Amino acid sequence: MSQKCHKAIHWFRKGLRLHDNPAFIEACKDASELYPVFVLDPWFVTNANVGANRWRFLAQTLNDLDNNLKSLHLRLFVVRGNPEIELEKLCKKWEITKLTYEVDTEPYAVARDKCVDLKMDNLGVSVVKCISHTLFDIHKVVKVNGGKAPLTYQSFQTAAARMGPPAQAVASPTLQDLQGCRTPIADTHDKEFGVPTLKDLGICSEDLGPNLFQGGETEALERMERHLKKVNWICAFEKPKTEPNSLVPSTTVLSPYLKFGCLSARLLYHKIIQVYKGKKHSQPPVSLLGQVLWREFYYTVAAVTPNFDKMEGNPVCKQIPWQENSEHLDAWKMGRTGYPFIDAIMIQLRQEGWIHHLARHAVACFLTRGDLWISWEEGQKEFEKLLLDADWSLNAGNWMWLSASAFFHQYFRVYSPIAFGKKTDPNGDYIRKYLPVLNKFPAKFIFEPWKAPLTMQQAASCIIGKDYPKPIVDHDTVRQKNIQKMAAAYAKSKNGASNDVKDLATSKKRPSSDASNSPVKKKKKA
Repeated sequence: MSQKCHKAIHWFRKGLRLHDNPAFIEACKDASELYPVFVLDPWFVTNANVGANRWRFLAQTLNDLDNNLKSLHLRLFVVRGNPEIELEKLCKKWEITKLTYEVDTEPYAVARDKCVDLKMDNLGVSVVKCISHTLFDIHKVVKVNGGKAPLTYQSFQTAAARMGPPAQAVASPTLQDLQGCRTPIADTHDKEFGVPTLKDLGICSEDLGPNLFQGGETEALERMERHLKKVNWICAFEKPKTEPNSLVPSTTVLSPYLKFGCLSARLLYHKIIQVYKGKKHSQPPVSLLGQVLWREFYYTVAAVTPNFDKMEGNPVCKQIPWQENSEHLDAWKMGRTGYPFIDAIMIQLRQEGWIHHLARHAVACFLTRGDLWISWEEGQKEFEKLLLDADWSLNAGNWMWLSASAFFHQYFRVYSPIAFGKKTDPNGDYIRKYLPVLNKFPAKFIFEPWKAPLTMQQAASCIIGKDYPKPIVDHDTVRQKNIQKMAAAYAKSKNGASNDVKDLATSKKRPSSDASNSPVKKKKKA
């Protein structure tokens, strides 16, 4: 047995799990003392664009992580402050010799980690960082792709195939792995380093929706296993054939757990491969495995594209003259557009923190090129705030896709805010759940209540224009105008489409994503 010689901190950021956490395993190696640390920056608590439901999910995840660490005779140290400053203090206080963490490719994280690495170097602390939030080293994928981002799913698949299969997920550490390692825990630990309550975070209970998706690694693994047992469903899964307005989710809802790293993407990937083995199954991009690859695609492009979450200065994004209309934007946010299908989706998002990917498509198209002609950046901000699975790379990438600003360029294909929802919910049960004010309308008018006779509106105790708004725009009229605007913007665009993007725009197949709000194949008439 090797001599224990390190005092180590493992810095949890994403990767809030014990399974498939190679950086945490590295912290355990040869450690005489091990401190699992999560740094909660007070600036983010008061300034970040994070809604109450996601704060609750994070708090639940941290509590679950602390409980799982207890099984290893460890505890989680939640520290308040700027990570660069607090980690330096802790390293000096605890005489740390090794810092480990999982690689994060988002711009903020890259800049932050560079500063932390420099401080550790000055302190003589060795830094070990491991890739486990993504399937691959995405910079190697870019290198394999000729040194540029793969701008289509197909080109990404080609590059990824040259990488070989992702590494297998590593097992969680055991007590045996930690023999000879201790973590000094003071009696004041919970007071000094405990997981904050929602009250500590300034979250009012009135702002919380129903707790439908419990945060944490424990729930993530249980949810994954529940779905993997449905072998026929897994093998036949095709994302575009799932329902955007079912009363219970028609997909896995694993995306929040992947976003926080409660679930390893590599573990999920290889578990799906095991289910597929020897069986006929659907294929990427629409298959369940294809959804994991969609997540990887957006991470790869985002990591090497400047200003990926903005229109200006973003080399892959079309420059489109969106308009500002605060009244229309607020109506969209609050579910008051007068289009029940759109409004029900936005109310579900606000209440529950999750909506189906096709529902995301519908409201994103409506806000941007379909109806309101408002910038995708505004929609991105709202999704960032309200979604449990709000992921910087996926959120920006999909908003660009759905607004036809990047990746997808068939701007003339517009979701109908009326007909699209009728396909899978002709009785309007989804609308009735989230817009109870319309509950008494017959199915014939539930998607277009403004067309109901006044006597019917009176019988339903809902007068359109009084109890529920009239449509803020006429879809058929603005749709045609906006298609003309998109055509003009495309003609004027100086960016031009790369060969990859041109290939995608003319492709007969349109891919789909389970990781978050992404593209689907759909009929020309929605």
